[in-house]
Amino acid sequence: MILILETPDEKYLVLEKRARTLKSQPGDICLPGGSIDPGETPKEAALRETMEELGLKEEDIEMIGPMDYFISPYGQTMYPFVAKTKVENFKPNPPEVEKVILIPMSYFETHVPLKYEIDLTAKMGDDFPYHLIENGKDYPFSKARGKQYFYKYEDIVVWGFTAQIVKSFIDILKEEKNEKL
Repeated sequence: MILILETPDEKYLVLEKRARTLKSQPGDICLPGGSIDPGETPKEAALRETMEELGLKEEDIEMIGPMDYFISPYGQTMYPFVAKTKVENFKPNPPEVEKVILIPMSYFETHVPLKYEIDLTAKMGDDFPYHLIENGKDYPFSKARGKQYFYKYEDIVVWGFTAQIVKSFIDILKEEKNEKL
């Protein structure tokens, strides 16, 4: 969930520092969200996870709409939604969220993320059946390049798919602003 906190003075992107006790990505900075439960839509999952992780009620969140989905090179599909809230007193769920982080939207609108190219390559296990393909171990497997984005705000680093989703959102906002000019 791309959740925007609207205060009288500023708009903030609501992020979380994941609990260090989590098995997946402990201590990383992320957007609220998680897995889709059986029978649940992506929108319902985004809303449920946001409420669970931040201690919000459904009436605290005004859903704006979906963004395009993302498919990671690791087979994960992410369905980001945009919403806003005026509630400032978050109650993070300690088993999942170490702390809530608020970064002014103006920061993202005025800072371009660092971008690094990364190689995405296939790594075959010892039991891979090279003998079944022509050229065996010398087969010219395809390689891909990916982009890894990093936003550094004070001592907070937002990177990976979180940064990619945030960048896409900011790009949409900038495009809409330019269309209005």
